[in-house]
Amino acid sequence: MNRKAELVFIPSPVVGHLVSTVELAKILVHRHHRLSITVLVMKLPFDSDINGYLDSLSESHHIIKFVHLPNDDLPQSKTRNFFTSFIESHKPHVKEAVSRLVQSESTSDDSPILSGFVLDMFCTCMIDVANEFGVPSYIFFTSSAAFLGLMFHMQFLYDDENKDPTDLNDSDTDLEVMSLVNRIPVRVLPYVFLGKEGSSILFEAARRIRSVKGIIVNTFMELESFAIKSLSNGETNIPPVYPVGPILNLDGNSIDKGSSGSQTKAEIIEWLDDQPPSSVVFLCFGSMGSFNEDQVKEIACALEQSGHRFLWSLRQPSPKGQFPVPIDYTNLTDVLPEGFLDRTAAVGKVIGWAPQVSVLAHKAVGGFVSHCGWNSTLESIWFAVPIAAWPMYAEQQLNAFQMVVELESAVDINMEYRKDFSGENKMLVSAGEIEKGIRKLLEDDNKIRERVKEMSEKSRKVMMEGGSSFTSLGCFIDDVMSHLS
Repeated sequence: MNRKAELVFIPSPVVGHLVSTVELAKILVHRHHRLSITVLVMKLPFDSDINGYLDSLSESHHIIKFVHLPNDDLPQSKTRNFFTSFIESHKPHVKEAVSRLVQSESTSDDSPILSGFVLDMFCTCMIDVANEFGVPSYIFFTSSAAFLGLMFHMQFLYDDENKDPTDLNDSDTDLEVMSLVNRIPVRVLPYVFLGKEGSSILFEAARRIRSVKGIIVNTFMELESFAIKSLSNGETNIPPVYPVGPILNLDGNSIDKGSSGSQTKAEIIEWLDDQPPSSVVFLCFGSMGSFNEDQVKEIACALEQSGHRFLWSLRQPSPKGQFPVPIDYTNLTDVLPEGFLDRTAAVGKVIGWAPQVSVLAHKAVGGFVSHCGWNSTLESIWFAVPIAAWPMYAEQQLNAFQMVVELESAVDINMEYRKDFSGENKMLVSAGEIEKGIRKLLEDDNKIRERVKEMSEKSRKVMMEGGSSFTSLGCFIDDVMSHLS
């Protein structure tokens, strides 16, 4: 009897995490005919991106089952701890959905057997539900191996050595972290480690992750060999790590929005078609990236002074006090310097939401001013587009440090820039700093572009049969299938 192994995937309710999760699920079900996957979908009440993404999935993905969890009677406030309490409140719904799944599977001798939960890094509370069903939990870690190591390291310092990282605020010291070759300055640590609430959430996540059966990481050995080996050195209480990336959605249509302010995707690509190869710098700061009016003017000044061709995804901050989800401007002249659009019309284009995958894949793009979200970082590597690092929130400062310092594969605009949980920051990055980064990105005859090109080639090979990520994913599948033995 060759019954299938059923995995329950629970992504966090953020479209970037959901997309990576679905891409991993697609690879798994195509890789092994005895794997069955059900994705339990949580939806934030103020975020429509998830619905749009799921609606865009073609019929070819019907092999993966999607269950939309109820969002009635869930917390609606948008306080700092809203996200974790929102996920925690779904535990009864998850238990009910999995119970129905188990009941339906028990009606047939050839139905799949529940074999494990694959949980997003922010959904560790669901380990409790998996334990109730007597199946193992795995974590799908959608950030870097270096950040995973940093989480474990900081949690160890707090729990075992009684060192509170929040005491490091405004410190000029450097830290030695197991997953990094170089010491990291405290001033470029992600903000989440320096606030009481954020650090406590990460410490609890790290503790729970230590208890799972394995950790799937969206990275690859050739990119993060030091970090990955540090997690598997046998001296740490860390579950097996499976580097299986880069897991990317290269079909940009499923996450790119139909229009970008007044610009459609077709119009953006048509404009790029008219530009010389590798001549355009692309500025885009992710689904949560936006700036105040003063910072927007500094960016505009830098672009104009550099004289380089540019494609700038400019988005408006949400009103103060509301959850920081940017929207497109209705009138760009309200925020840009007077006459900027006219003076740069021959070389530049300002848009709202950007079809990022399609833009990075275009031959006209020669550089990427990026917030260094991990998905964006992996996409830039895949398409061999070097980055000028301008991190903003989450773990992006660590990603920037890794690309600029550890891997010497990016230039730095300002790694110390960071926003707090409310989306506020007190730093103004000058036009001079921005212009310097853009010029270094596009003009300098340095080794960064070659390094990124080499890593791009490796990122494609690792996913092929015999590649490191292909092999690592096979090890994970073997572990899951052993549950059926």
